[in-house]
Amino acid sequence: MCGIAGGMFWGGHVGHDEARAAVATMVERLGHRGPDGRGVYASAAPEGDGRAPFVVLGHVRLAIIDTSSAGLQPMGGPGTRPWITYNGEAYNFAGLHDELEQSGATFVSRSDTEVLLRGYDAWGLDVLGRLRGMYAFGLWDQQRQRLLLARDRLGIKPLYVYRGDGFLLFASEVRALLATNMVPRRLDPTALWQYLGYQSVPAPRTLVSGVEMLEPASWMTVEAGGETRSGRYWDMLHAAEHPIEASPDEAKRLVSDALRDAVASHMVSDVPVGAFLSGGIDSSAVVALMRESGCTPRTFSIGFAEQAFDESAHAALVARTFDTDHTHVPLTGDDLLAQLPAALAAMDQPTGDAVNTYVVSGAVRARGNTVDLSGLGGDELFGGYPSFARLSRTVDLGRLWAWSPEALRGLAATAMKAVGGRSVAVSKAAALVASDGQLSSMFPLLRQVLSEEQRRALLTAAALARVADLRDPYDRLLAGAFATAPGASTFARISYAEARTYMHDVLLRDTDQMSMAHALEVRVPLLDHALVDLVSALPDAVKQPNGSGVPKRLLVESLGGLLPDSIVRRPKQGFTLPFDPWMRGPLRAFCEERLGPRGLAGRGVFTPAALDGLWQSFLVGSPDVTWSRLWTLVVLDAWLDRHLPDGLEAA
Repeated sequence: MCGIAGGMFWGGHVGHDEARAAVATMVERLGHRGPDGRGVYASAAPEGDGRAPFVVLGHVRLAIIDTSSAGLQPMGGPGTRPWITYNGEAYNFAGLHDELEQSGATFVSRSDTEVLLRGYDAWGLDVLGRLRGMYAFGLWDQQRQRLLLARDRLGIKPLYVYRGDGFLLFASEVRALLATNMVPRRLDPTALWQYLGYQSVPAPRTLVSGVEMLEPASWMTVEAGGETRSGRYWDMLHAAEHPIEASPDEAKRLVSDALRDAVASHMVSDVPVGAFLSGGIDSSAVVALMRESGCTPRTFSIGFAEQAFDESAHAALVARTFDTDHTHVPLTGDDLLAQLPAALAAMDQPTGDAVNTYVVSGAVRARGNTVDLSGLGGDELFGGYPSFARLSRTVDLGRLWAWSPEALRGLAATAMKAVGGRSVAVSKAAALVASDGQLSSMFPLLRQVLSEEQRRALLTAAALARVADLRDPYDRLLAGAFATAPGASTFARISYAEARTYMHDVLLRDTDQMSMAHALEVRVPLLDHALVDLVSALPDAVKQPNGSGVPKRLLVESLGGLLPDSIVRRPKQGFTLPFDPWMRGPLRAFCEERLGPRGLAGRGVFTPAALDGLWQSFLVGSPDVTWSRLWTLVVLDAWLDRHLPDGLEAA
């Protein structure tokens, strides 16, 4: 696991020395991601060809597989052999190594990086479909004079791109791009509007105008002269279009085998592998399968004095059951306040749901671990969120309602607001009534943090006028995806929606930026693409609850009684810090400063009275203003202060 950076420069707009310096600056800025080595490679332009592009690749290394100097990057070869800067793990690299070696390839290391290089030599772009793992990379194909950028299927590892006049830069983090001073520090007003809606900016946008995130399962090529092509090599809905006919027993056997294979493959490492352990079903399942494979993992959990948020007793039970080397980290509001400046500084992109990952990652790294497994993905794949039950019940009704005239739906929504008031719950219900009844338009409403009405009230008229696109980005994303997979079931569509929105744009992004702030690699075996393809293709009937009271039934039953019954049947509890009481206590002054005249209210973008109204409603316990709505704004101000201090005025 590492940090990558680089750029292609053409047309003489950027000098070679300036290009090298820009990539060297990005490498320096990414140093926290890779304490075990740094490197920069610069291409040699063919003699006499002033049109030839100049390419510089940079890398910082966290050594996990082949920790010797043979695994250093950027990696490449003489003459026309390609060069690569690579961040990630290909868990099937040993099998690919053998296959390539039998075909005549020679290797000088045991690294998965070299396997990817030789795989590209042999298979070109088709190497992407052969990789099993998480990755983002930049590969300079000297023979074709082409730069290739790519990301893994689920978007576990990030890759950001900025195109300027005569150059294209890429990096693992947005702040590395900003550090070059070749990327203008301009706020994207549309991205700000979207951030307020979803506590993060939906990809491909970022808050920085012109900086985009390469989307999951995507590749991009940049040719000499700057011409670009792009494409996708995998789709989560594809398997759902080709369902597997399987009885409940057959489904459990298939998933059991796939789970064990996924966890075993994700434990490939030349350093010890630990695990996050919350005491929920997903993390407990991962720990149980690690133990079953013969590993005695170090496990880590966080606990709080506030019992409503504390899961430490459940984590301790799982740790005892599977005899792990367990570390419990107690955390108070004052502890968090002490860590908060560093946690907010670690945010490459602002998000309302990341500080918890920063805290637990720091505790893990302090114990000496550099690799940990996480249960992330279990809710999205096996139906753990309320959205699966809620939307499954309403989709059919929504289709019937959609047949009514749009004007009638709008009238009903207006009447609902007139009778029910202006609460968020009523606002969302009215929006559902006014919608076209499609899953693509109903799902985003469940994930919104601030409603459209709240956002309009918060932004000044001038700021709102600069938002180029007020349409919902997830509605468009999901409508397009579902149109390409008309045969996908309702369960599969909800699974895709959760994975492609909240999981990708919040959970995975948070996990990467907050774990890598401590140079910790986090692996997510429940997002192994073979497991995802299998579960997506299974019939809805074997995945949906059957009245037994067992959540994520297919996951639990596939484990064959491996988990303690009290863990399986306890109410779902997300891993959340006690922000609600802490923001009224030890974090209150911090929040008020960030929301007040010296913070967000003084930026000329937000209406001070609306900000203060939200805060006062939160303090008095209004159910309409949850802590997450305010914390999203607090985090935003801290991020703007650090990266875009001129705010919207620079747009």
